[in-house]
Amino acid sequence: MNVEVIKSKIHRVKITNSNLNYIGSITIDEDLMDASNIIEGEKVYVVNINNGERFSTYTIKGKRKSGDIIINGPAARKVLTDDIIIIIAYATMDFEEAKKFKPSIIFPNENDNSLT
Repeated sequence: MNVEVIKSKIHRVKITNSNLNYIGSITIDEDLMDASNIIEGEKVYVVNINNGERFSTYTIKGKRKSGDIIINGPAARKVLTDDIIIIIAYATMDFEEAKKFKPSIIFPNENDNSLT
C-alpha cells in the first residue's frame, strides 16, 4: 500500500511580488528550495495565512539569496505582496517507508525570507 506524506515544507515566508501576466507557477529563492528539498518543476501546495486561500502550482528557481517568493499567473489573484504563506510538497511512498521518512521542513525569517 502507498500513502501520501509531507516531503517538504517552507513554513511562513513572505510574498515578495506577484505577476498576473506570467504563464503560472511560484518562483522561490533557490537557497530555500535547496534547504527544503524542493526541486524545480515540482508540484507544491500554497497556503495563504492572511486570507485562507489554498492552491497548487509548480516551482521555478529564483535568484539565490534574493528572498524571492513570487506568485505568477492566475494564482496572483489569491495573494498580495507581503502576505505570509506556507509552501508544502507531498510524496507518495510505500507505507513502511513512510513510517521512517523524515520530511525537510524549514523555518525562514518571514521578514526577509532568509535562512539565518
